[in-house]
Amino acid sequence: MELQALPSRIGQVRRIVSAHLRYWHVDSLIDRAALGVTELLTNVHLHALRDKTCTVEMELLPDRLTVSVRDRDPRLPVVDDAGPLATCGRGLAMVAALSESWGARPDGESGKVVWFSLPTSAPVSPVAVRPARRLVEEVSVAAFTEPEPSVGLGAAPPAPVRSAVAG
Repeated sequence: MELQALPSRIGQVRRIVSAHLRYWHVDSLIDRAALGVTELLTNVHLHALRDKTCTVEMELLPDRLTVSVRDRDPRLPVVDDAGPLATCGRGLAMVAALSESWGARPDGESGKVVWFSLPTSAPVSPVAVRPARRLVEEVSVAAFTEPEPSVGLGAAPPAPVRSAVAG
């Protein structure tokens, strides 16, 4: 999806990413993917020299999810060594900490792609497929019409059937 990396749009993209991951049935990745894409889009918003237009892509493979952000600024990002009182400079360090791997590469002469990968906890297919429905075993009508044999003489009669519905 192509967008302007503006604060109002970043929240929308986070919700779209979360919805896609729910659709793909990989809910366990939602928090880390949403945080990672937020950090990458914030970097575009804060540091891209040209327009703030970028593209977010997600790829789900059986063993990992890769999220990438492509922008039109050719400068590759640098991980800052933010001091304890710094108010910025920790975004890429967080992406590195939450992901299995991450990186950046030039994209043509006028842009770059910054990406991160998250491992899936179990192999998944890129397209969610509902499990096959189980068929209920057929039971003959006779099983419902023949009385059950008594278990023992002198057994207490069964309790009356009561409904939870008033009336």
